[in-house]
Amino acid sequence: QVQLVESGGGLVQPGGSLRLSCAASGSIRSIVIMGWYRQVPGEQRRLVAAITSAGNTNYADSAKGRFTISRDNAKSTLYLQMNSLKPEDTAVYYCYADTPRRVWGQGTQVTVSS
Repeated sequence: QVQLVESGGGLVQPGGSLRLSCAASGSIRSIVIMGWYRQVPGEQRRLVAAITSAGNTNYADSAKGRFTISRDNAKSTLYLQMNSLKPEDTAVYYCYADTPRRVWGQGTQVTVSS
């Protein structure tokens, strides 16, 4: 079993930055891919970014050039650095891990507003 705990969400002004963290525990050797989704009320979760155990990354078009996903294997932690934030980035951000069974974190709220 893998457990995921996100942190780092909050309120930020447009143009600002936030870094989300996702700490993994448990059977972390089984993790193949980790990533982030986000969800706004009334909509489906949408992929933001993902990273494989080899370090290959994939980004949604909305995240390219502004967000960076990374993982620190020594700390068993996934990160999402978000720069140049826009109001439309407001959502609950969920960390996930494919073990290959998908495991989700509890989510962290990101609000971009002046």
